[in-house]
Order: sequence, then C-alpha cells, then structure tokens
Amino acid sequence: MEPRQDNQYLTWTNRPLAELLRLSWPIAVSMLSYAFMTLVDTFFVGRLGSAALAGVGLGGIAAFTLLCGSFGLLRGVKVLVSQAVGAGRGREAEAYLGAGTGLAVGIGLLTVGLGQALAALLPWIAASAASGHIAQAYLRIRVAGAPMVLVYVALREYRYGVGDGRSPMVANVLANVINVALDYFFVIHLEWGVEGAAWATVIGHGAEAIYLLAASRISREAWRASTLKHVRDVLRVGVPTGLQFMLEVGAFSLLTALLAALSETAVAAHPVALSVLHFAFLPTASVAEAASVLAGQAVGARQEDLVPRIARLSLAVAMVYAIFCTLVLGGFAGPIASAFTDERVLWRATVHLLWVAAVFQIFDAASVISRGVLRGTGDVRVPALIGVACAWLFTPPLTWLLGYHLGLGALGGWLGLCGEIIVGSGLLWRRLAHGDWRAASRATRDMLEAQSDSVRQHPLLAQARRERERLPRPRA
Repeated sequence: MEPRQDNQYLTWTNRPLAELLRLSWPIAVSMLSYAFMTLVDTFFVGRLGSAALAGVGLGGIAAFTLLCGSFGLLRGVKVLVSQAVGAGRGREAEAYLGAGTGLAVGIGLLTVGLGQALAALLPWIAASAASGHIAQAYLRIRVAGAPMVLVYVALREYRYGVGDGRSPMVANVLANVINVALDYFFVIHLEWGVEGAAWATVIGHGAEAIYLLAASRISREAWRASTLKHVRDVLRVGVPTGLQFMLEVGAFSLLTALLAALSETAVAAHPVALSVLHFAFLPTASVAEAASVLAGQAVGARQEDLVPRIARLSLAVAMVYAIFCTLVLGGFAGPIASAFTDERVLWRATVHLLWVAAVFQIFDAASVISRGVLRGTGDVRVPALIGVACAWLFTPPLTWLLGYHLGLGALGGWLGLCGEIIVGSGLLWRRLAHGDWRAASRATRDMLEAQSDSVRQHPLLAQARRERERLPRPRA
C-alpha cells in the first residue's frame, strides 16, 4: 500500500533517506563528542597515577549505573514528542517536555541521595584502599550533577523528537570545550586532582543543559500545559526502556565480574576491545535514534505504512558502516591490538575478541536499528523483554560454560555476547516485519489524541521545515 501524500506536519515522506541522514549526522557527532569527553578525563587523570585512574574508572561506572535507567526512561519523551509532531500537536510536544524535565529534576535529586550512599560502599569493593577512597570522592562530586544531566537528556530527547539534531550537537561540543579547559585548569593548574576532573565534568554537563534550555525557548504557557496525565504517559512509554537499560547493564556488569575472576589477561583484554567497539557502535546508534524519530512522526501522522520503509532504509545505511567495521576489525585486529599493548598474551586475547566483534557487527546493527524503530512506534514492552531475556539467558551462562569450564577465558564471554546479539536481532526484526508493533502504536497515538486538541505550529517545526527545504530535491 502506498503511503498517504505529505501533509503540513510530515514534510519528508517523498525523501525519507535525506531526512534520515539530516538527523543522523548531528546525533553521531554528539555521541562521539561524549566519548571524547570521557577520553579527555582519562588522559588528565592518568597523569595522577594508576590508583587515580582505577578510582575514576570505578566511580565513573558507578555513576553510569545509577543514571542508565533514567536515560532509558527519558527516551519516552522523544517517542511522545515525535508522535505529537507527526500529528501537528505542537503544544502537546511542549507539554511532554515539561513532564520530562519535571521527572528529570525529581529523579535527579533522588539519584544524588542514592549516589552518596553508594559512594560510602566503594572503598569496600575497590582493588585497593587508595583507589577506593578516590572512587568515593569522585562519585560524590559527579553524582551532584545528576539533576542537570537528566534535564539535559530530557531536553535532548525533545529536540530529537521535533527533528532537531543540531542543537544537542552544539551543546555537546560546547561541553567538551569547557571540560577540556577546566580539566587543565583544575587538575594541572590548581592541582585539585581527581576532584578537579569531577567538577570539570559536572560543569560541562551543566553548560550543555543551560544551552539547550535557552535554545528551546519554551514559553511559560507551555510549561503550565504539562499535567499529571503527561507525566504518566512519559512513565508508561519510558519505564520499560529504563528497566531494560538497567537489567542489560546488570548482565554486562556480571560478564565483567566473571572475566575479572578468570585472569588478569581476561579482564585487561575486555576493556581494550570495548574501547575499540565503542567507536564502531556509536554511528549505528545515531542512525537508530534518527529512525526512531521518523517512525514516531509517521505513527503520529497516521502513516504507519511508512514505518517498514524507514526500517529498511535505516538498516541499509547502518549495514554499509557495519560491513566496513567488520572488514576493519577482521583484517586489522592485530595492528589495532598492538596500539594498546605489546604483551604477547594480552595481544592475542584482544585479537580474538576483536574477531568475535567483527562477526557480530552486522547483527548488532540490525538489533540497534530494530530497537530504535520499534521504540519510535511506541512498542516498548515486548522489545524490552526480548532484550533483557537474551542478555541474561546468553551472556552470563555462556561466559560461565565457555570461559570457565571449556577454558576459553574472555573469548568464551564474548561468544556468549555474540549469541545474545544474534538471537535478539532475529526476534526483534521478526516482530518488526510481522507488524506486531501496530497495536502498541495505535495505543500510543490514541493516548496522544486523548489530550488537548489545541494545535499550533511550533517555531522548531518551522525551522526543521526550512532545513529540509535546503536539501537537494531528488531527480525524477
């Protein structure tokens, strides 16, 4: 069936690929910029010694663990805003932003309290007393910025939902510039050590939140339009994804713990391979985020027949990059590993992990894209169950079986991870291809349409339209 013709709110139906690329590249820059911030912090802290590096690593993991569920929950803002944009309900989009920022502040304050309690436990689980106390000091400062971090995430998801990927990108670049300058000033000039690095990161995150808040130019009337119904809607759509993020991180943390108990080589090769894989993953994730926005807008505009087309185009774009990564990881695993270590045993273990990563690149791309598209339609519960089930049924058990009992070490754990990704991607694409998401998309759209019928064109929608009009038209 042919999709309905373009309307005043959905202006990209005749050229979805151009719109997908327009949204994807700023998101990719934002994600790579965030990874660069972590790299800069590691560089400056590394000058302080191994205990400082280990403490910051432990504190950073603890901070991410505290926040990851909230990151997933606030993805609900993007889903609802993109569907509101597709339906031409600009006021509802702003109301969902108000609900999201309110939740961000409340959850952020709760996270501050939980973080202080968790920080007290870090000296008991650290490898040494010195690194434990450093991790404690680092986490106590980092977690103080949790409300600002989550407000930024809510604002970012809103901007993505209205089709604006550039403003979050500018905010990320601004945060990086501030973080680099303050890392040097606090750590090197003032000699504040690890605490200085933590404050630099907190201030950087605060700056990006303030920038997005100013750029969004949300009126007081828009904030007042947010009701408890909007808050409940965000929770209904966002909680499954938040729980999925938390449980999947838990399964991955268990994988890391099992590898740590195997040998120093296993636990050392694991983060080296992950650091390489991180940069291979981020561009694909940016395409998935863009696909989620387009799918949400299509559902809001009652043009669900566009969703499979969006999924296929997004998968094609992601596959081009995934195949490139497969060739690089498979053909140059040795030189890549040599850049990180010259120890023969560790080099060999790292090469084996990179080879496994080369195998699952294509499946991982399929998994990430399908998750993004399904999330955009409002189908979040079943995909979350699939992700959690695969994470816990494959990775930890196969790590124990292959890594411990068959003596494969870290390779056994990554083979388990490979199985998780392959099976999960197959189940998610089956759900997408069979249209099992349509009931959830109708429920989410009905929830949106039950809200106020006030419709107005938001300035951001006009801005996105102007950006699309500057794109070259496809030739007939």
